[in-house]
Amino acid sequence: MIKLQGAFTALITPMNGDSSIDYEGFRANVKFQLEQGIDGLVPLGTTAETPTLDEDEEDVLIQIVMEEIANFEKSHKKRIPVILGAGSNNTRDAVRYVERAKNAGADAALVVTPYYNKPSKEGIFRHFEAVSKVGIPIVVYNIQGRTGVNIPTDLLVRIAELPNIVGVKEASGSIAQMMEVIGEIKNKKPDFAVLSGDDSMTLPLVAAGGDGVISVASNLIPAEMHDLTAAALEGDFAKAREIHYRLAPFFKAEFCDGNPSSIKYAMKVKGMASGAVRLPLVEVTDAAKTTIEKALKESKIN
Repeated sequence: MIKLQGAFTALITPMNGDSSIDYEGFRANVKFQLEQGIDGLVPLGTTAETPTLDEDEEDVLIQIVMEEIANFEKSHKKRIPVILGAGSNNTRDAVRYVERAKNAGADAALVVTPYYNKPSKEGIFRHFEAVSKVGIPIVVYNIQGRTGVNIPTDLLVRIAELPNIVGVKEASGSIAQMMEVIGEIKNKKPDFAVLSGDDSMTLPLVAAGGDGVISVASNLIPAEMHDLTAAALEGDFAKAREIHYRLAPFFKAEFCDGNPSSIKYAMKVKGMASGAVRLPLVEVTDAAKTTIEKALKESKIN
C-alpha cells in the first residue's frame, strides 16, 4: 500500500484571457513544482476549478501531469506520487472518475464527501465502499465547509476498514477532530495518511502525528511548504516554527477572497501562469489584492 507523506500541491488550472485553459502555463507550473522539490501533486481538486472544467479539458491536464512526472522520475530517479481528484456527489460518476485515475496511472484518487445530496452516514459509507472496489488507493476528502457534511471519526473508522482506503485529507478545521483520527485510526494503522487540507494547520497536525498537507500555498511556494513539512516530520520543530510563522500572513491571505481566486492573484503578482477564474468565481476585489500583496511582503515571498 502506498505511503503518502509530505507536501502535496493542489494544482490550480491557469486560464487565458478568454477563459480557455493555458495548457503550456499549466505544464510550466508542473515543472516548477517538480524542480522546487514538492513531494507530490494533486490535479483536478477544488483548487483546480474542476466543477467548471469539462472532461476533455481534464483529460489533457491529466496527460500533461503524467508526462511531466514520468520525465522527472526518469531523469531524477525519484518517485513523485500523483493523487488525482475524482470526487462527485453522484456515486456512479465518482466510480468512473476513480477508474479514470487508475487507468491514467495515478498513485491514488482523492474522493470528496458527496455534497448537496446530504446523505446519511450509511450513504456516505456506501459511497466510499463503491469507489474502494475500483482497485486504486483512495484518499477520503473531508471538508464540511464545501460539502455541508462532516465525516465524524466513528464513520471514518468504518471507511478506513474498507480495502484501498489509504488516508484522509482533513479539512474539517478542527485540530481536535484531526487528533481523534490519528488516535483512532493512524495509531492502529501507521500507513494510514492523515493530511491537512489547510496550510495553517500543517505544523500542528504533523506535531500531533499527522503526515503532511495537501497545500494551496505551495502553488506559489513549493520549496517552503516542502521544507516546513519535512522539518516537522523530522522533529526539527524550531525550523518548522520559523517557516510557519513567517508564512502565517500568507496562509491567511491566500483565502481572503475565495479559493482559487486569491492564490491565482498571488501567482499573477509573482509572474506565474494563473490567469482568470471561471464563473461563478470572479477575480478578487481591490481590497483583497492589497491584502495579498501586503502578505507576500510580510511573508518574504520573493
